[in-house]
Amino acid sequence: MVSYVNLFLYGVGGIVVAGMALLVALQEKLVYVPVLPGLSKSYPITPARLRLQYEDVWLRSSDGIRLHAWFIKLFPDCTGPTILFFQENAGNIAHRLEMIRVMLQRLQCNVFMLSYRGYGESDGYPSQLGITRDAQAALDHLTQRTDIDTSRIVVFGRSLGGAVGAVLTKNNPDKVAAFILENTFTSILDMAGVLLPFLKWFIGGSGSKGPKILNFVVRSPWNTIDIIGQIKQPILFLSGLQDEMVPPFHMQMLYAKAATRNRQCVFVEFPTGMHMDTWLAGGDHYWRSVQLFLEQNVPEDKERTHHNENDTEGR
Repeated sequence: MVSYVNLFLYGVGGIVVAGMALLVALQEKLVYVPVLPGLSKSYPITPARLRLQYEDVWLRSSDGIRLHAWFIKLFPDCTGPTILFFQENAGNIAHRLEMIRVMLQRLQCNVFMLSYRGYGESDGYPSQLGITRDAQAALDHLTQRTDIDTSRIVVFGRSLGGAVGAVLTKNNPDKVAAFILENTFTSILDMAGVLLPFLKWFIGGSGSKGPKILNFVVRSPWNTIDIIGQIKQPILFLSGLQDEMVPPFHMQMLYAKAATRNRQCVFVEFPTGMHMDTWLAGGDHYWRSVQLFLEQNVPEDKERTHHNENDTEGR
């Protein structure tokens, strides 16, 4: 007769096997969702619909993938900071345009919106290595432009975009002036246990107490918790306390890790903010927090602005 111990072990073994099969087969579809249910991959609108001045930008990632982006300016000679914006995992950049419209007005900035590979009009298929290359291509493009102040490039990422932005900011201390992340997870390894609770004992990040025997099958771990402490630039953490996707304590853990090594960290909470609407729920407090952070850490170059004004008058 099979003992209860053996039955338990068989059960645990079955869970591990089932979990491994699920992760191997479906993980990219869980992490990357370029097309929302019932919608097409194409952009439903362009910045023109919101009367925004923009430029279609086509880039090549270092592995040859063709990428699309929008570069949106508040006005042609805007000398404010340039925000390199990285979106969440679902949908495309067009779904963020209303937030970007408000960002332009409130922060008096330019915004560069990149479509990750496999998203929007970009070619290829998403992966951690690929998207990391895409982000670098976007930053390299911005640093080569002559119509912006390249000393005021700020990376802004929400959710998955925060993980993307953390890697880019860490790798480019001389190109990125500051980093803003919103409602970002500590790692996909930790999120696996949130999305699939039965896996939390078999997969997890550096702070997990489980055996983590399934970690090796995860192709896009996005270990933000291991990256954030290596960033030297100023960091602003924006956390919606009603986040229904990423538990808010993930942001608290990221801040704690960063603040032990970086004194230029600011953490701001928004009591009613959910995963996607923290910018809306936070209202004036949200935008004032971002504006103050930029004023303190990415100040305007008065001499450059005066020079540009003189050039404009001389035309």
